[in-house]
Amino acid sequence: MPIPQRGDLIWLDFDPQAGHEQAGRIPALVLSEADFNELTGFAVVCPITSQIKEYPFEVALPGGLAFSGVVLTNQMKSLDVQKRKIKIMGSVPVDSPFMKAVLRNTRSILA
Repeated sequence: MPIPQRGDLIWLDFDPQAGHEQAGRIPALVLSEADFNELTGFAVVCPITSQIKEYPFEVALPGGLAFSGVVLTNQMKSLDVQKRKIKIMGSVPVDSPFMKAVLRNTRSILA
């Protein structure tokens, strides 16, 4: 299985879910570093949705990528990427303004 890296855009099975969490096989953005992902078999990800509600925790994906929509930075999850059958579809540069905005949002939630 390929090891996902920070900035990878992946398909991932989010089930089981509860409440307002994203469910099913949906796109996601990998936040955690490859070393963590390889060592643990887990990856910290945020789901991507095309249902834009313009909430402050949404970060719009740049154009021209495998997915379109927004990253839901308020729904970070650490998931077993081996059991959830990920498929890497592309990536965004970790030093891009987009990734900086995503990481800034997640830090503000966790700090």
